[in-house]
Amino acid sequence: MIVWLNGTHGAGKTTTSAFVQQLLPGSRVLDAEKVGEVLMDIKPGLPATDNFQHWEPWRPLVIETARRVLEYTGGTLVMPMTVLVESYWREIRDGLAGYGIPIRHFVLHADQETLRDRIQNDQVLGPSTFRFAYLEPYAEAARGWLHDEAEVIDTTHITPEQAARQIANSVLSF
Repeated sequence: MIVWLNGTHGAGKTTTSAFVQQLLPGSRVLDAEKVGEVLMDIKPGLPATDNFQHWEPWRPLVIETARRVLEYTGGTLVMPMTVLVESYWREIRDGLAGYGIPIRHFVLHADQETLRDRIQNDQVLGPSTFRFAYLEPYAEAARGWLHDEAEVIDTTHITPEQAARQIANSVLSF
């Protein structure tokens, strides 16, 4: 099974994923961003883009990486990764489903003011123009397809540990 943690920057995906992994026996964290980093390291570079998710190979490579890891290890993969383009999400979801891999899709949500504050005061990454740029596309996706496609966990007033408990309880009771 895959437990996909979606949501925009500052929602708490990476931090929450580590706690979810501790709560789900036999689980591992696979950050699909690492697949994007592999593509970014190709020399000479792939065509210019503002987001590696726009490169056609990223989505099939995420599917194949997750499939192969699950085939090798079994268990559950916890995957923290923002996907705001509906067609990209459907390609990943359908590709994994084609291999018989169930997906539990969660969106970590917080209000815009909280997200801005978290990004501005991030002690690890610091403020980031890139991360701020995704607040409005997230809000647009949330108003449209995204919140309909997932179980939404509002992280505005809870800790990552509390969000992880909600996710783990949902997964384990399913």
